[in-house]
Amino acid sequence: MPDELEVGRIGRAHGVRGEVAVTFSSNRPERYAAGAVLRTEDGRELVVASSRPHQGRQLVYFEGIGDRTAAESLLGLRLTAPPLAADALDDDELWIHELIGARVATVAGEEIGRVVAVEANPAHDQLVLDSGTLVPMVFVTAHDGDTVVVDAPDGLFDL
Repeated sequence: MPDELEVGRIGRAHGVRGEVAVTFSSNRPERYAAGAVLRTEDGRELVVASSRPHQGRQLVYFEGIGDRTAAESLLGLRLTAPPLAADALDDDELWIHELIGARVATVAGEEIGRVVAVEANPAHDQLVLDSGTLVPMVFVTAHDGDTVVVDAPDGLFDL
């Protein structure tokens, strides 16, 4: 569905009873709580029966996935879900779907470009601008809906 957000990706089957390892890109526990409904890119609706943390991922049982063969058929599928209600979110969090398309400006007001993607990086996630410039999220000082303000060191945008 186009109005949904990617929240994770299904990895390998774990054990013989249908459990799968899921790497969630969302830090919201509502995404993997029992009863959560997630959709796959091939149109399936999966309901979380239970989950537990394991080595930086979640081991998830989905309703109706009762054996290893069924679990293996899910390998590599992206999981999506609708955005969470605004009242469930923290005010100081930035959400990727809110950043895409936003104008990026320096604290002095100089427009740098528009955000086309957010790239994961071990040190800090990075804004990818339409010019190809990468801006580490650590330099973001404000976001007011349509504009992201960055306080970047001198020379970052001179390349």
